[in-house]
Amino acid sequence: MARIFCIANQKGGVGKTTTTVNLAAGLAQLGQRVLVVDLDPQGNATMGSGVDKRELKQSVYDVLIGGATVRGARCRAEKAGYDVLGSNRELAGAEVELVGLEQRDRRLKAALAGASLDYDFILIDCPPSLSLLTLNGLTSANGVIVPMQCEYFALEGLSDLVNTIKQVHANLNRDLMLIGLLRVMFDPRITLQQQVSEQLKDHFGDKVFNTVIPRNVRLAEAPSYGVPGVVFDPASKGAQAFVEFAREMVERVGKGLGAAPPVTPTASTTPTAPAAPAA
Repeated sequence: MARIFCIANQKGGVGKTTTTVNLAAGLAQLGQRVLVVDLDPQGNATMGSGVDKRELKQSVYDVLIGGATVRGARCRAEKAGYDVLGSNRELAGAEVELVGLEQRDRRLKAALAGASLDYDFILIDCPPSLSLLTLNGLTSANGVIVPMQCEYFALEGLSDLVNTIKQVHANLNRDLMLIGLLRVMFDPRITLQQQVSEQLKDHFGDKVFNTVIPRNVRLAEAPSYGVPGVVFDPASKGAQAFVEFAREMVERVGKGLGAAPPVTPTASTTPTAPAAPAA
C-alpha cells in the first residue's frame, strides 16, 4: 500500500513543484512505483513531468468532482518514469463546486484509496494556500514534506504551517504528521542561510532532512524541457541531491514513519531569524 505525502508550504516560490517532480523521478530511479498528484490549478507539476495539461482528457478535477477514478484519469510520464494525475485550469473552479458536495474535504482521500495498491509512493503537490484543495491533500496524506529556503520570510511562515498541520491532525486526519523540512535552494556561501539552517536543526532535530538541495541552474532549466532535473541532467549537483533525498525517504519509510509524533515543536518554539549584525 502506498505511503502518501503532501509537499506543502503556505509560502509561494519555495520549490514545492520542483521538489515533487524531482523526488518522484528519484524514487522511480530507485525502483519505486510513484504517482504524482497535481493539486495546483497552474498545472506546473503536470507540465514539469512531461505531460501536456492542455491535452488531458481527464484530470484531478474530474476525480474530485466525482466523474472519474484515479486509474482512469492518470497518465504516464514516460521519460520521468512515474504516473501523473494531472491538473489544468479547470481545477480553479473545483473549490466552488466542492463546497456543495458531501465529504468535501475527504474526496481525494476516497479516490486515492482505489489506487493505493498500485504504488509505493503518492506525492501530492499542493497550492501555496490553505484552500479546500490543500485540505483535501492534507486529509489524504500520511505526512507532510516542507521544502523551505533558509531565509527570514521562510521562518516567518513556518509556525503557521506547523499549526495548520497540528489542526488537521487533531480534527481531520489522525495519521498526518510532519515528516520533515527539506532545505532547498541552499547556498553555503551566504552566512544567513547557514545560521537559519543551524536553527532549524536545533529546534526540529531529526525532522530536518539530512539531504540539502543546492541552488542549481539545471533544476531551473529542466521544466522548459518537460522533464524533472533528475532526468534532464543526472550529473548536476541538484539532480544528485534529489536522488540522495529519494534514498533518504525510502530509508525513513523503511524505519516506520508511523512511530514518530505528529509534530515535535510548537509554534512558540519555532526559530526566529538571526539578528542582523550591528553596523
